[in-house]
Amino acid sequence: MIRFAWLQFRMQAAVALAALAVVAVALAVTGPHVAHLYDVSGIATCQARGNCGLLISSFQSKLDTGNIDQFLYFLGIGAMFVVPAIIGMFWGAPLVTRELETGSFRLAWTQGVTRTRWLAVKLGVAGLGAMATAGLFSLMLTWWSSPIDTAASLKTGNSISFIRLGLVQFATRGITPIGYAAFAFTLGVTTGVLIRRTIPAMAATLAAFTFIQIVMPLWIRPHLISPAHLTVALTTANISGLAEFGNSSLTVMPPASANPAGAWILSTQTIDKAGHVFNAATISACRGNNFRACGAGLGRLHLTDLITYQPASRFWAFQWYETAIFVALAVILAGVCCWQIRRGDAR
Repeated sequence: MIRFAWLQFRMQAAVALAALAVVAVALAVTGPHVAHLYDVSGIATCQARGNCGLLISSFQSKLDTGNIDQFLYFLGIGAMFVVPAIIGMFWGAPLVTRELETGSFRLAWTQGVTRTRWLAVKLGVAGLGAMATAGLFSLMLTWWSSPIDTAASLKTGNSISFIRLGLVQFATRGITPIGYAAFAFTLGVTTGVLIRRTIPAMAATLAAFTFIQIVMPLWIRPHLISPAHLTVALTTANISGLAEFGNSSLTVMPPASANPAGAWILSTQTIDKAGHVFNAATISACRGNNFRACGAGLGRLHLTDLITYQPASRFWAFQWYETAIFVALAVILAGVCCWQIRRGDAR
């Protein structure tokens, strides 16, 4: 049965190996150049974040959009997002559905192979192949892009997309792509078993996986580990601006240099000296365009900002937690498939 499952999977395996070989060659050829630019930039030895800004800008200017390195960087990010979805759609969804549609499953079941063993072997062979493909791709991309990622995460005031725990780097680096691939694959198999039509199952897999990938970083990942807190005293000199929220409240923003290096900032609240949340909109000067008068008025109120964040040092802890969640979901989906195949009437 294992040999038969491998014969069925060998075409997908060959395509995956060929793609990985192309990626390996491209990254191996360009990787030393990226590493050299980083080594001579001085970023690795700069002592304080404030002294690294010019070095980082100089390094990044050498990786502009006209450079093959920058092109490969963003191409790799896009591909890493797409790979698990492709695995779920084209490897997972047709795995069982194709056999149910053609009726070829009956040949295996009449040869003394139980339904559970038949499904377990198919899931094991293709599922391990999916995880290995995503893992190897992520390993190569993480190694190659490490200098660029490090520089981006150290840049003062950088956006959530380009810090280690951000929306881009976290999902395309480390071990989480292995969990995503396992989940996407079993999600595809499950939708195929339930829908029993290949094309609708592929569409449903893509929609469900995309939804989960949006929900996870926005609503689940921030709460996997209790966040850290930091208070910053606000003065006229260090107020960097105001942030407006939907309820017409204004939060006073601290200087970007006050934020922990590479941290994932979850929220910022302005607190008055009595310990209450402060709304800067109550200051008339802050409701207009005179920021100097606004800053002067705020500076006399002895305000502090309470910053809630996830430290960059928790990157691997989050990686392990999230990977474990997706692998556990994959196991649960595999159990659903097994239950459905054992109880369902073959058609």
